[in-house]
Amino acid sequence: MAARRHRSVPYLFIAPAVIAFTLLLAVPIGYAVYLSFREVHISGLGLGPGARSERWAGLSNYVSALSDPELLAGTGRVLLYGALLVPVMLGLALLFALLLDADKTRLRAFSRIAIFLPYAIPGVVATLLWGFLYLPTTSPGYFLLHQLGMSGPQLLQGNGMYVALANIAVWGGTGFNMIVIYTSLRSISPELYEAARLDGASELQVALRIKIPMVLPSLVLTFFFSMIATLQVFSEPMNLKPLTNGISSTWSPLMKVYRDAFIRGDIYSASATSVVIAAVTLAVSFGFLKLAGRRAYGEDQ
Repeated sequence: MAARRHRSVPYLFIAPAVIAFTLLLAVPIGYAVYLSFREVHISGLGLGPGARSERWAGLSNYVSALSDPELLAGTGRVLLYGALLVPVMLGLALLFALLLDADKTRLRAFSRIAIFLPYAIPGVVATLLWGFLYLPTTSPGYFLLHQLGMSGPQLLQGNGMYVALANIAVWGGTGFNMIVIYTSLRSISPELYEAARLDGASELQVALRIKIPMVLPSLVLTFFFSMIATLQVFSEPMNLKPLTNGISSTWSPLMKVYRDAFIRGDIYSASATSVVIAAVTLAVSFGFLKLAGRRAYGEDQ
């Protein structure tokens, strides 16, 4: 009897996590998949009880989602946004981590907190802050340029929009990625550095030939997280949209899902689109991890 009680203790500890996962993640995902195969059928003029009913739609919602030009255009914009964001953000994160790990670095604790602090600011607050800094009528930067007789760039129109959105993400995400890489650097044995310096290696050579190869798994991890966040970008363009007419309601795939579900009221099409986005994200992530695992860890399978 006592042995059975001891065996049930681990299940009691994991029960809250299992319940939370089921109610907050598994059930909503299953319901979204269910809705993606349904549609509304309207009889007559759609008036009166029973005029609108829900019925099986098969794959029609998925066919419409995959052939939707707005979804394809939003995907292209997100890919261009990611091509600008990810290299800059991870490059800065790696640079800051290497600088903090250097022996001659001063105020290391203060610098680490200062670089990480923007990540702690909520994304909505950061987006609105940068949004007003981008507006020529409210930005002190544009005011100073105007006093000098110069005109600033249009960051809320055209191609400048990609720079504006990427800057917000870089400002908020560099600190998190830096902490991941810096933690990996601190786990490397100092004996490797001492041996390299005895062989005449400079600090730059130590960084390029020892530190960066040793933290390659962390770089893969941060790239993986950044790639998923890029494919699912929503907060930044959604919160900048009221400040400019350069962002449409379907600028990113998730913004299109939001418009279809909560503005047009078509939750069935929105569910199919969200399932497609999730499937593509899962496939890209899995493929990248397999490729990175083979190259970084020498895995054959």
